[in-house]
Amino acid sequence: MSASSKARIGFIGAGWWATSNHMPLLAARDDVELAAVCRLGADELQQVQERFGFGMATQDYRELLEVDLDGVVVASPHTLHHEHARAVLERGLHLMCEKPMTTQAEHARELVELAQAQNVALLVPYGWHYKPFVQRAKKLMDDGAVGRIEYVLCHMASPIRGLLSGDALDLDDVSGGSEAPLFSPDPATWADPERAGGGYGHAQVSHSSGMLFWLTGLRAEHVFAVMSAPGAQVDLYDAVTVRFAEGAIGSVSGAGNVPTDQTFQVDLRIFGEEGMLLLDCERARVELKRHDGAHEIIDVDPASGGYECDGPPANFVDLILGRTETNWAPGEAAMRGVEMLDAAYRSAASGREERV
Repeated sequence: MSASSKARIGFIGAGWWATSNHMPLLAARDDVELAAVCRLGADELQQVQERFGFGMATQDYRELLEVDLDGVVVASPHTLHHEHARAVLERGLHLMCEKPMTTQAEHARELVELAQAQNVALLVPYGWHYKPFVQRAKKLMDDGAVGRIEYVLCHMASPIRGLLSGDALDLDDVSGGSEAPLFSPDPATWADPERAGGGYGHAQVSHSSGMLFWLTGLRAEHVFAVMSAPGAQVDLYDAVTVRFAEGAIGSVSGAGNVPTDQTFQVDLRIFGEEGMLLLDCERARVELKRHDGAHEIIDVDPASGGYECDGPPANFVDLILGRTETNWAPGEAAMRGVEMLDAAYRSAASGREERV
């Protein structure tokens, strides 16, 4: 495909987030054709098609995959990601799959292997990966700034208790959309264990753990977790202890009860034999502190850490059109996050340490 052609993109799933973020961003580009869309509900499907100008609309994702496409965005409920994503990859199409990429480790591994076999891009839209200060942290870690990693701390908190408890979400609180949304989040998609596959872990820790594994290259091996769900059917709080295959240990935590007028918290601290890297998105900062005194503090606007998700769709288009080979949010990192979360949910249920 030439760099001057349009990327023909389809959507499987067209709810709140897809229609308030991904679709408006892609529809505004002159190098993208929104070729096909799939979602349940005839009236809702028609609204999506009319607003964004999709050439074809269907309630059956199999019909969508018969259309001539270059790539597909999967934004269906969590527990359907694997089925939809596998079908996309089997067609040899590039894939942007919402997080969590899957809810089961074996499914995540299958998708990564399939994307590699098909030689197509697999991107999971982790918006923070596209922040310049986070990319600077990635460069420092790739350069071995802290030496061999020995311990990591990864914490995330956000204002979504109501959504995970089955209540309506105040869209002013967390929507990153660039246009008035067509739909509100369906509480059942987030609060029903059968549809969501879990609570705060899949909904939000998938973000922070994706960043953790992307920055460090670690892989979880043994996991022990406790979770609580006060007033909800899915977890609102997660406390996870991890032993990694490389010998490091770590603590991963999540809390869904931040006051709605406060910002997201994402805090990663990576300790190695040569020093430590501190990354904070709430008050944006990246600091490297080394035992040899070669410290480095990145100049960052403290207010620049808020969540935005314009980078992933743009990166997806560039990958499709051959403009870049850099995938800032690769499926491999998402897979490692799913491996840890799958074991964490099993551990919370069994009361025992679980092996990945």
